[in-house]
Amino acid sequence: MKKIWFYIQLVLMFGIIACGNKPENKQTQQNAVQEVAPQSVTPTQKSIVFFGNSLTAGYGLEPAQAFPALIQQKIDSLHLPWQVVNAGVSGETTAGGLSRIDWILRQPLDIFVLELGGNDGLRGISLTDTEKNLQVIIDRVKAKYPNAIIVLAGMQLPPNLGQSYTHTFEGIYPKLAAKNHIVLIPFLLAGVGGNPALNQNDGIHPNAAGAKIVAVNVWKVLKNLL
Repeated sequence: MKKIWFYIQLVLMFGIIACGNKPENKQTQQNAVQEVAPQSVTPTQKSIVFFGNSLTAGYGLEPAQAFPALIQQKIDSLHLPWQVVNAGVSGETTAGGLSRIDWILRQPLDIFVLELGGNDGLRGISLTDTEKNLQVIIDRVKAKYPNAIIVLAGMQLPPNLGQSYTHTFEGIYPKLAAKNHIVLIPFLLAGVGGNPALNQNDGIHPNAAGAKIVAVNVWKVLKNLL
């Protein structure tokens, strides 16, 4: 029953996220990009850029409750010289991410966490296109910052688009991680999806408690890279 609820949540979540990716939101997205100006990182710090959709942006949460902010809190508690930059935009697809990656790469970075693809899956976008867009984003990060560490956040889809599609979609992430020799978070929402107690009143996005678990999922991978 919990698994069924999880699939329902994913359908609704990506549906709402997808609705946010409209032309009239271009200015909103531009404002979000402007918030991650290069001067936000001091010369003595290294930077981690989280590049994704509403899960990264912290939809429905206070900025300090989004999982990238929780990662920053953990880093600060350990007195590590790292600065987190949240470059998440609600409604983002891989194509949308590709269209703004060059702007984001004006921000100096040492670790790049890529969290995109869910909206593509819900819309039934060609898996070839999704994989290609993610690959080009990875390529551009490597070209601009060849010494940066790239982390790819895995995502899963509900089965309504067919077992073949959903299985192939899920496989894109480990495939790209292996191909590019980058780090993989197997499933960003592990332990959160399907649990109403860990989601907001809309039953869609992680609440503050859920975001803490997402942060733990990320930290398990990230801590070994700092």
